[in-house]
Amino acid sequence: MSEKKNPVAAAAEKVVEKVQDVVRAGNEIPGAPGPEEPSVEEPTEERGPLLPKPDQRGPDTYSPTGQATGAPQKKVAQGGDRLTTAQGARLYDTDHSLKAGPRGPVLLQDHHLREKITHFDHERIPERVVHARGAAAHGVFRGYGAAAGITKAAFLAEGVETPVFVRFSTVLGSRGSADTVRDTRGFATKFYTDEGVFDLVGNNIPVFFIQDAIKFPDVIHAGKPHPDREIPQAQSAHDTFWDFVTLHTEATHHTLWNMSDRGIPRSYRMMEGFGVHTFRLVNAEGATTLVKFHWKPKLGVHSLVWEEAQITAGMDPDFHRRDLADAIEAGAFPEWELGVQTFPDTEDQMFQGIDLLDPTKIVPEELAPVRPIGLMTLNANPSNFFAETEQVAFHVGHLVPGIDVTNDPLLQGRLFSYLDTQLTRLGGPNFGQLPINRTHAPVNDMLRDGMHQTAVHRGVAPYRPNSLDGGCPFLAGADTGAYIEVPVEVPASRKVRDAAVSFDDHFSQARLFWLSMSPTEREHIVAAYTFELGKCWETVIKERALKVLANIDPVLCTRVASGLGLPVPEASLPSAAVEPSPTLSQLGGDWPVDGRIIGIVTSGTDDLAGVREVRRAVLDAGMVPLVVAPTGGVLDPDGDPVTVQRTFATARSTEFDAMVLAGAPAPAADAYGARDAKAADDAAVVTAVDPRLLLMVTEAYRHGKALGAWGEGVSALEAAGLPEGPAGVVFGETGPPVLQAVTRLLGGHRAWGRFTPAL
Repeated sequence: MSEKKNPVAAAAEKVVEKVQDVVRAGNEIPGAPGPEEPSVEEPTEERGPLLPKPDQRGPDTYSPTGQATGAPQKKVAQGGDRLTTAQGARLYDTDHSLKAGPRGPVLLQDHHLREKITHFDHERIPERVVHARGAAAHGVFRGYGAAAGITKAAFLAEGVETPVFVRFSTVLGSRGSADTVRDTRGFATKFYTDEGVFDLVGNNIPVFFIQDAIKFPDVIHAGKPHPDREIPQAQSAHDTFWDFVTLHTEATHHTLWNMSDRGIPRSYRMMEGFGVHTFRLVNAEGATTLVKFHWKPKLGVHSLVWEEAQITAGMDPDFHRRDLADAIEAGAFPEWELGVQTFPDTEDQMFQGIDLLDPTKIVPEELAPVRPIGLMTLNANPSNFFAETEQVAFHVGHLVPGIDVTNDPLLQGRLFSYLDTQLTRLGGPNFGQLPINRTHAPVNDMLRDGMHQTAVHRGVAPYRPNSLDGGCPFLAGADTGAYIEVPVEVPASRKVRDAAVSFDDHFSQARLFWLSMSPTEREHIVAAYTFELGKCWETVIKERALKVLANIDPVLCTRVASGLGLPVPEASLPSAAVEPSPTLSQLGGDWPVDGRIIGIVTSGTDDLAGVREVRRAVLDAGMVPLVVAPTGGVLDPDGDPVTVQRTFATARSTEFDAMVLAGAPAPAADAYGARDAKAADDAAVVTAVDPRLLLMVTEAYRHGKALGAWGEGVSALEAAGLPEGPAGVVFGETGPPVLQAVTRLLGGHRAWGRFTPAL
């Protein structure tokens, strides 16, 4: 393919420029619900529908058969300035049913009532069995050309830009569950390539609980809420999950990843993505290479701490989807490099003793480095959650020339399951014609009719061979872009329900992961196992789990057993001799701070000039400032106004990546327990500083966040028992130097020196 800029990608760039212009123009704090400021009174001047916000766009305008229509997106949205029925008939009233007199009864002939209620009754479609709760964004992928030697996939060629739609999700919870639960996250990317749709459907953890797809219903049934009470929601801290994973020990490796900080990411923008399986690539000469796909976030891989995740689930259950949308709206577009680990396509499909067909195994990057092959940038939010995020349909069988599957038994089952599930969720086989799922390549498939058919097919001969339609459609060859499966030899063997002997090792890679963690990360793993197993009712399940941990590492087992108050079992297997993989640890390194949230605390009267200066510096650094004060409103409205985004009643430390204090606000009028339980309720306890601020900063300190203060803000931190020191607390004479120091600390994500691990 010649180097060219996809027209849709070019349009996306214009959206990016528009968003950045808005940010530069002063619309600096993301989160406004609409594109224009509303009026106090109900508007009466007639006008058409508002355009979406600058950060939003809908699916690209292609026909159901993949033809670019060139239609502006507003042409496929609702239009007109008058309320109508679904058929376009204008309405004069939608507040009252048609009745026989003002007191009724309601008449059956009320067509508007019936249409309105019937549509409402059918608004919901079945949610996904797994990955029900998600968030998504539009973007663009640019190939580096580095994959040219291993694949002929055209979208990976140098300079080729391809529109993408990415959906992030949790696995276990329902659509109404919280974002910050401990769980695996989905990372699914739809590439709208010129050769058809390619879906890379993976997770933020590179291994899975099971080796064979036939066990997928089992692991999900075990992880879901108990069927009698439908609790607990979106959690693995219960008996059925641990009953399964301690009996089915191939789940051990993934479970350990889930108990690590990887199970509670700070943000979708700050987590890795993995294709999980081994895929087969084929180049222009027909040579094949086995690969594993990796998404590497430019912002680094960062996580929440457990208490922070728990508080956030209550304070803001939409934390991750809000973070993604706000970052894009603020112009802090998240980026990931797509990379591959490559392996020779040998007959045994092994690499240095690791079975590449076993989805519970990784190949350490020290053995096979990840080679970057392209960059993805997410630059626009969806304009309608249901139409895009909820209706997008991924399928691991959506492949393009140059990318093929392997015999991984979990992948083989997914090739059936992903297609099958859409038939129920989206009402039939034509789900690919929904705007968000439409390919950008011309379609001539001979598939006809079915529920929700929106393509208007022509011709009289939807079969091959035919002469009535002039022989069309014709078959393609390798020279005309046909998708041709790699002709792999299938060895002659017996039909068996079995697995390769190499699949029997369930503990060595779990031990590798444990030994690769820093002491602080190991402490978090111990705490996670102790919490999760501590929530189980049955003691025998806890005892069985400890036997599994004993086969990973004696220190891990001993620490968890101590927390559970149970004896330490002996290992049933010798400890595997493995080399740690430093790339598995999240600690270390210095990362960009794009889109980080900075809380700026002021009493409303202290050093407002400094607050303004710091606020501007935060914006200039690509971060988001949120001004926190005792009450809402605007500070200094007659001078240079400063808008308050949060009050002590509405803010919690978990919302901020770091905090800087310009003042030491006295207790506000609502700082008492009957109004706000975060405030002291003991009349004998009198503080000079609002107790909710003291709670906020001590909580932030406990979670390892950078804190800074100048002026009166210093006394607030001192009142909280947080003197200046080496562990991420910074004092200064003025705001800007304090912010600079705090920003440097943010590069490491947390002030890790505050944590004193025992391991």
